Amino acid sequence: MLGIGTIAKKVFGTPNDRKVKATRPIVERINALEPEFEAMSDEDLKAKTEELAKRAMGGESLDDILPEAFANCREAAKRALGLRAFDVQLMGGIFLHQGNIAEMKTGEGKTLVATFPAYLNALTGKGVHIVTVNDYLVRRDAEWMGKVFGALGLTTGAVYPQQPNDEKLAAYRCDVTYATNNELGFDYLRDNMKSDLKDMFQRGHNFAIVDEVDSILIDEARTPLIISGPAQDRSDLYQTINDLIPSITDEMFTVDEKMRQSTFTDEGNEYLETELHRRGILPEGQSLYDPESTTVVHHVNQALRAHKLFQRDKDYIVRNDEVVLIDEFTGRMMSGRRLSDGLHQAIEAKEGVKIQPENVTLAQVTFQNYFRLYDKLAGMTGTAITEAEEFMEIYRLGVVEVPTNKPIARKDEDDAVYRTVREKYEAIVKTIQEAHEKGQPILVGTTSIEKSEILSQLLEKEKLPHNVLNARHHEQEAAIVAEAGKLGAITIATNMAGRGTDIKLGGNVELKVIEALAADPEADPEQVRARIEAEHADEEAKVKEAGGLFVLATERHESRRIDNQLRGRSGRQGDPGRSSFFLSLEDDLMRIFGSERLDKVLSSLGMKEGEAIIHPWVNKSLERAQAKVEGRNFDMRKNVLKFDDVMNEQRKLVFKQRMEIMESQDLSEMVEEMRHEVVDDLVEEFIPPKAYADQWDAEGLYVAAIEKLGIDVPVVDWAAEEGVDDEVMIERLEKASDEAMAKKASAFGPENMRGIEKQVLLQTIDQKWRDHLLTMEHLRSVVGFRGYAQKDPLNEYKKEAFQLFEGMLDSLREDVTTTLAHVRPMTEEEQRQQMEAFQAQMRAQAEAIKQAQATPVPEPGTAAEAVEGFDENDPTTWGTPGRNEPCPCGSGKKFKHCHGAL
Repeated sequence: MLGIGTIAKKVFGTPNDRKVKATRPIVERINALEPEFEAMSDEDLKAKTEELAKRAMGGESLDDILPEAFANCREAAKRALGLRAFDVQLMGGIFLHQGNIAEMKTGEGKTLVATFPAYLNALTGKGVHIVTVNDYLVRRDAEWMGKVFGALGLTTGAVYPQQPNDEKLAAYRCDVTYATNNELGFDYLRDNMKSDLKDMFQRGHNFAIVDEVDSILIDEARTPLIISGPAQDRSDLYQTINDLIPSITDEMFTVDEKMRQSTFTDEGNEYLETELHRRGILPEGQSLYDPESTTVVHHVNQALRAHKLFQRDKDYIVRNDEVVLIDEFTGRMMSGRRLSDGLHQAIEAKEGVKIQPENVTLAQVTFQNYFRLYDKLAGMTGTAITEAEEFMEIYRLGVVEVPTNKPIARKDEDDAVYRTVREKYEAIVKTIQEAHEKGQPILVGTTSIEKSEILSQLLEKEKLPHNVLNARHHEQEAAIVAEAGKLGAITIATNMAGRGTDIKLGGNVELKVIEALAADPEADPEQVRARIEAEHADEEAKVKEAGGLFVLATERHESRRIDNQLRGRSGRQGDPGRSSFFLSLEDDLMRIFGSERLDKVLSSLGMKEGEAIIHPWVNKSLERAQAKVEGRNFDMRKNVLKFDDVMNEQRKLVFKQRMEIMESQDLSEMVEEMRHEVVDDLVEEFIPPKAYADQWDAEGLYVAAIEKLGIDVPVVDWAAEEGVDDEVMIERLEKASDEAMAKKASAFGPENMRGIEKQVLLQTIDQKWRDHLLTMEHLRSVVGFRGYAQKDPLNEYKKEAFQLFEGMLDSLREDVTTTLAHVRPMTEEEQRQQMEAFQAQMRAQAEAIKQAQATPVPEPGTAAEAVEGFDENDPTTWGTPGRNEPCPCGSGKKFKHCHGAL
């Protein structure tokens, strides 16, 4: 008895059938235009493109233009490649244009299908990206389909790793750009680290067609793309600086425990400079105050903090040769959490444990969030229907099954289940031998490289010639797969092998022609092709007689989609074929999903060794098991995405802000707004609202105004005035800071000032975003533990991420304001003094070298006679010794390390 659902499908058709039916009138219109376009010259086709582009840019909808555009594209492909698109290929193109995933079986010509919607959408002038799984296919498809686009008057580009910048820029400026998903994602991140608009590669995200969409948007979407830069820190530097800290006395530093800060006094800085010179960390002649010394000063300060502010067993513990931080609120260990800016390394050096290198995440994005940037997204694959729910939920992509051009003639056999792996392999080798003897080509699918090698050894024992295909070289891989349809060929492949290349029965004519011409360059190409085509037709007939391509799978994958991909290699374009899955109870999937019960059933049936159970029920139960695993994996990916969505909103805001800054010519208003907000924050901090005058910290505000705003104003006097409140204070500080900045702008020149503001803003945003990414990484790694406190980790993550982002924006405003407050142009006098000082230093060095060659220098520590008339308390009696000359006091030390010490 038929169910209601089954009857409804028979009467009304499935939703898929209805979608296919809806495209038929459009296909008929395209076919009706064919004679008109066949009559056009090559130039007419290009002129038609110009006409359609004008209409598209003039506001006519692409749906209205579609029949003419597809007819033009079909004619161009026919002339450029000798390929006339079938009706089902036009259907696939329509579904792609509508923003769907077109599920098309292997051999149905997906590469050509993509040209139709790409051409139509490129007419708007906004560019189209066609995404493939590897760099070989990028180059192959761009070159191959570029002939079609060229015949239509459009430009085609290919993007690949390590491409020269000007070439890559040109490729992205083309009407149609072929690229891998990785390169597109990385270029997006790189673009958002640039400081000039003209250096950016991508010009927006208009329309993307993703080939092998299930592989890219599901399998590869598990891991985010990350651009990270190694921190410039070295373990030996941390260690050397760490050895110096214990010799520091209490007078050399101060500690502010409330603010968790420690700083060196002037005495400490003098001691440090001497010691750093002595230990070879600071080069001779370089001062601690020179810009080149910034890194060293930073590490010395971090080492001081590590020793004086961080206590073992209070702030951290040492466990398994690792420094683990302790949460100050809960007292729990925070495994995986690390302090940034080299502080964690300084503590590791202090405790004598292994110093871990710090990698800084500069930018990151997941494929899900990158591809959701496109205004319109579409995809093609042979297998997507099993993941339709995920495509709809994550990407808003519908999946439409496109009918095949010819009915499928492949025989799909029921799975054969053996008790042990050994029995299974014996049966596989026997089956391969039988098929090989009758000349049937066999493609053997394995789930791992290791298993393909085991099978290869078994075939070698039986002296069966075969190819083992691992995805290490894409070009080679494609060539082997193309030849896998030859008479009697045996090819062992992992589940990732051969994407994007057809297995044609009897082998690939094009490859045979290329090989023959390479072997005999003098031969006539047309005669060679005619001979090879005749040989090929004969071999193809023999392969078809032997049963076509036999796909033999050695295991079920945890995803039905991967099994369907393998099965789909056989039976292309109505060819005969056969597929069979050989399983054992020891396989991973069978082992996990109740093989013990099945084992008992098989034993009670009295199965002999080497016998298999073959029944449709087994297939059904296995498919249910696979569906369960797929559901679990989908939930895991969805969870990862929920966390990344929080970060994605922040990423979009930051990248949008960067873009606005780069596009803007005058940022003075934005900078002024930031400065005024800093003033508000400072006044609120030192003069709290509704506080009495005696609770104000006017002195603190005075110091902060000098430090953060670069203005020296009588804040203390203002606070003593009658009737002055926080609002008056804000008004006066804003006015004073605005005047100071206006004076600075006129000193620099308005144009220079605008350039400085832009660079300071971009550099500060980038630095703050990098620090924020690191903090978010650490938060993500520990937030899962909140579950133990009956709190939802995702909600906790959202809440803290929002607070961290707000904190980042506050500190961004403060840093930009402070930096701009302290930049100042050098006066001519300062420039002259700096030049004179530099020249004097060069003269002194030259003189010192001359003196050193003329005068023997006593060994360090050996006494020499004091210069005549030397008086320790009267520097005028010391003469003018060079810094590297012996001290005139006669100590034997260099002058700079004795009486000449600064």
